[in-house]
Amino acid sequence: MKICILIGGGGYIGSKLCERFLCESSFDKLIVTDICEPKNKISGVEYHLQDVRKLVEVSLPRDLDRGNSWVFNLAAIHREPGHEADEYFDTNISGARNVNEFLDRSGIKNLFFTSSIAPYGRSREMRDETSDCYPETPYGISKWKAESIHEVWLKSGQERRLIICRPSVIYGPGDPGNVLRMIMGIKKGVFLIPGDSGIIKSHGYVYGLIDSVQFCMDKKQKFILYNYAENPCLPLGEMVQVTKSEFGVSRFVPKVPLFLLVLIAHVIKIFMPKHAIHPVRVRKAAFPTNIRPSYLIDNKFEFKYSFPESLKHWKTISKSDFE
Repeated sequence: MKICILIGGGGYIGSKLCERFLCESSFDKLIVTDICEPKNKISGVEYHLQDVRKLVEVSLPRDLDRGNSWVFNLAAIHREPGHEADEYFDTNISGARNVNEFLDRSGIKNLFFTSSIAPYGRSREMRDETSDCYPETPYGISKWKAESIHEVWLKSGQERRLIICRPSVIYGPGDPGNVLRMIMGIKKGVFLIPGDSGIIKSHGYVYGLIDSVQFCMDKKQKFILYNYAENPCLPLGEMVQVTKSEFGVSRFVPKVPLFLLVLIAHVIKIFMPKHAIHPVRVRKAAFPTNIRPSYLIDNKFEFKYSFPESLKHWKTISKSDFE
């Protein structure tokens, strides 16, 4: 029996993967483990409550096809700011070790790990898979360390495969993240461009990401490390103009100096400490993330979802997100 176990798979990307795998009949059985109950369980998926910081326990079928079954490590603490430094390390590093231990115990030969672009650190220059990593935050450091832990597993046995994906900001139907907040802010007239409108903020549409997962799984390479971002990625100012055009917004979207936005964020933090606007997030919003998905480009992956096309697709399948 060919199975797929998605550890930490109860979230946004995990649910989209399950939907695709079910649609394509990719596996005989899908198992999701997560620390919380998923908001929307998918029919045909087996769910278990489990903390990746502890030993991974999953009942396996006797006729398990270890050579063609997969484990996905999607478990992570990622929101920045929002956690103490040790929380990132305890979950992301300990979790990777526990996933390795489960793989050794189960004998499953294939691992897919969703990392992050955070290991690259901050840079105004374009980064691709050949670039050096300079992680600066507990999240970025812990993700980079988790990658190396999984690479140790890869090198410790025969016929093993490891795919590491470093996704940029992922957006799409049902996700209340940065891109949707930008869209709604533009529609409501409250979005401000922080500093330079020409910065590249790499972004990836969730269905393009899922396409890339299947694309890399179909390869036969023992090890793949790849970035996921749309190609090309538009500068922030162009993303704003596309959004205005797609949603019929005519009002002007002003650029505001970063120091002023940071000052406003500090004031909001003093009087409303739980508000989503935070000085750290404001600075992150104004800093470029220019990520090139060179592996996918070089291997002729088809990027179907430019930013304008992704908005059109999003509206056709989940128009209520924008109401």
